[in-house]
Amino acid sequence: MSDTKTIDQPQSGRRRAYERLTPETAVLLLIDHQAGLVSGIRDLAPDEVRHNVVAFARAARVLGVPVVLTSTAPMMWGPTLPELREALPGVNNIERSVVNAWDEPRVRDAVTRTGRRKLLIGGITTHVCLAFPAMSAAADGYDVYALLDASGTWSDLLRVTAIDQMRQAGVTITSGSAAFIEMLHDNASPIAGQFYAALDLPATRYILQITQGGKSA
Repeated sequence: MSDTKTIDQPQSGRRRAYERLTPETAVLLLIDHQAGLVSGIRDLAPDEVRHNVVAFARAARVLGVPVVLTSTAPMMWGPTLPELREALPGVNNIERSVVNAWDEPRVRDAVTRTGRRKLLIGGITTHVCLAFPAMSAAADGYDVYALLDASGTWSDLLRVTAIDQMRQAGVTITSGSAAFIEMLHDNASPIAGQFYAALDLPATRYILQITQGGKSA
């Protein structure tokens, strides 16, 4: 794989080298994908976010990317999505009380133990559960990717302000769809079919139905 680097310039004006995502360098952190919180999403369709976060969890397992799962105050915000728990057998759900998941030592330690420095984060809500730990992890030296299609919040205004805050803090704003396909790297990979089946992108499904009668790439 080529290690060619390009230059990304965040809104803050800081320049930093961009290194490609790989399954060997990434870890996925999923924060507060709980039934009550998902139901309150207004900037994206709740069902779309539910689908996406489960798809990314499955794709992570296909690629061998470690997943850290956490939730907060289930009596207030509801249980973690059952389909997400089902997609992550054997992954411990770290229940916490602190708002910023990065302030929970068990969450931080779980990420640290992976030895990975590229941290992909999806969280509900975008302006709190995603933005706060993303900025905190970036301050601790992680190369953080905010997965907007695995996140959601109460309004477009909250989404826009969260994106601006994270960019100023050096967080890469992206989608899980893009990040995971970047990690696949090669459509000739022997796991490509399993990967695309796990990712279950509606557009990809439609294209394959036309070109291959529904067969995976």
